[in-house]
Amino acid sequence: MASQPREAPRNMLLLKLLPNFVSILALCAGLTAIRYAIGGNVSMAVLLIGVAAALDGLDGRLARMLKSESAIGAELDSLCDLVNFGVAPALVLYLWGLRPESSFGWIAVLVYAVCCMLRLARFNVGSRAAGEAAEKTSFIGVPSPAGAMLVLLPIYLTRATEGALQLPPAMTAIWMMTVGALMISRVRTPSLKRITIAADYARYALVGAVVLVAAVLTYPWVTLTAMTLVYLSGILYLFLRGLRVPKAPPA
Repeated sequence: MASQPREAPRNMLLLKLLPNFVSILALCAGLTAIRYAIGGNVSMAVLLIGVAAALDGLDGRLARMLKSESAIGAELDSLCDLVNFGVAPALVLYLWGLRPESSFGWIAVLVYAVCCMLRLARFNVGSRAAGEAAEKTSFIGVPSPAGAMLVLLPIYLTRATEGALQLPPAMTAIWMMTVGALMISRVRTPSLKRITIAADYARYALVGAVVLVAAVLTYPWVTLTAMTLVYLSGILYLFLRGLRVPKAPPA
């Protein structure tokens, strides 16, 4: 019997692996943040979580630019997000200020991490469902990267005020669980991806971005606190606007 001809191996451009490599770099940043938090260097831990968030925003765009989107890449991105924005921030916050409330603080860590996992699962299912467009103009629930930014607010406040304003461990734990609840809630939250401006004002937007980056580098804790409060204000605005919109009568 003649043997069947073997399929020729498929070749792919090495460049198409770049998005997955960026996702892996983000995962390494998140895990290294935990290592620095264990060593007591909370500033570096927060910085690395920020790096992970920046890389998370880059890998998807690279995949679309290189036309290398794949199911494996999507799953890899989601798993990395769980570590970077669910596990790493929770452990950093626990190691920084929750150990005096070790039992209650650890419950808060578990609640936050599980909520992040559920948020990512809901987003993945929704993005695959036909006709699901609810998260294009605004998100439903706080996205996991924004959740990581919000949950670290107690650290920002303490560093920005040089220790003058420090939440008690129990309040920090409650804040962590509150952010977790926001991630799995049905509350509308701002989506920066869909913000548009007039083309004539593009140069001002670029200058504003430069000013923001310079502020983060020069006054990191004050700037991060201000950005977090602005984001919370956006959530409150969308929530109040939703209350004013009249509901359609049942058919």
